[in-house]
Amino acid sequence: MSVKVEKTENTNEVKLSFEIEAEKFDEAMKKVYLKTAKYFNVPGFRKGKAPMQMVEKQYGASIFYEDTFNELVPEIYDEAIKANNVEAVSRPQIDIQQMEKGKNLIFTAIVQVIPEVKLGKYKGIELNKIEYNVSDEDIEHELGHMQEKNSRIVTVEDRPVEPKDITVIDFEGFVDGKAFDGGKAEKHELEIGSNTFIPGFEDQIIGMRIEEEKDINVKFPEEYFSKDLAGKDATFKVKLHEIKKKELPNLDDEFAKDVSEFDTLKELEASIKERLEKDNAQKAKYETEEAAIKAVCDKSKVEIPSGMVDMEVDHMIQDINQRLSYQGLKLEQYLKMIGKTEEEVRKEYEPQAIEAIKSRLTLEAVRKAEKIEATDEEINAKLEEMAKNYGKKVEEINDNENLKDYIKEGIESEKAIDFIVKNAKIK
Repeated sequence: MSVKVEKTENTNEVKLSFEIEAEKFDEAMKKVYLKTAKYFNVPGFRKGKAPMQMVEKQYGASIFYEDTFNELVPEIYDEAIKANNVEAVSRPQIDIQQMEKGKNLIFTAIVQVIPEVKLGKYKGIELNKIEYNVSDEDIEHELGHMQEKNSRIVTVEDRPVEPKDITVIDFEGFVDGKAFDGGKAEKHELEIGSNTFIPGFEDQIIGMRIEEEKDINVKFPEEYFSKDLAGKDATFKVKLHEIKKKELPNLDDEFAKDVSEFDTLKELEASIKERLEKDNAQKAKYETEEAAIKAVCDKSKVEIPSGMVDMEVDHMIQDINQRLSYQGLKLEQYLKMIGKTEEEVRKEYEPQAIEAIKSRLTLEAVRKAEKIEATDEEINAKLEEMAKNYGKKVEEINDNENLKDYIKEGIESEKAIDFIVKNAKIK
């Protein structure tokens, strides 16, 4: 077998020319025959028992060619890619010049490869200092959440509905005098001010009294997910059954004892402040790193192959599909709801994909330029942490080379980011 690798006239693209001995091709064709013989009917023979030459005579010798190519070539292609250090980032475009029994198999594979990054300035880049301080309002906001979480619901009977009340209502919606699907419910709980209903609906509940009935007129938003209702005027017949409200606990030492391990409200506030400061520090660190990566990417040049972008978008679509599956939805249903095709969504994700790829490639270039590497100790520590998180023993995941490579790359990327930030000029 011979393999020749050469660059094409296109940037970041190589062509691999293969010639595989006739003996290998014929041997692979026999394997294909043995796997598929049971599917062939040849007069004079029981189904699946006809000799190979009789099947070829009946159907033509080329009947096995495509399956033989698929049987033989993938492994040979992968070995050639590794042996010639070709870092492929796209599926190969195959062009078969000769494929015939008793003759050498000759074909070419054109594939896009990882592009070279021309690093710009990455040491001494200028960054604005990012800092978030914890205010008294932030602490009060957190305490308010804790109050809400520990509130109790009480029934109100002596007044009409007010903002923030929880109402229990029956409703039925009509468009052009006709009821529409999904527009009816009984004993539905609706918190006034939650903005979970069509704009304007909740405001018109305010002032209603128990057992009162009312027609509420609203207009569906133009971007409403149901095209049949989008932008249309609607009338909802509403009956109010109950009014409830949240009763918040007092903010005092007793509250602190009830909701935390602290004895006083002052201690609880100090704990909240400390947690918020840690969160803010982490947020500032993340945003500084993002700004640093962007600054280095902006100063670097790289031509990203289309195949690389396609594969990145593929991963993004797979992530969307997975998240939708948790909600019991399929991608096709989601696309119908938002009124877009998969191709349109893919196009929208392309800029994000390009940005992600450029960030990865640029960080990799910095790692190489500064000879940044992950130590065995760092990799093993990450493996131990991962094993602990997944409730496994280190030995169970220690032999997974792909996992090790993934961890190694992650550590080295983090080190590269740290290097850029530490060498930056923070204003």
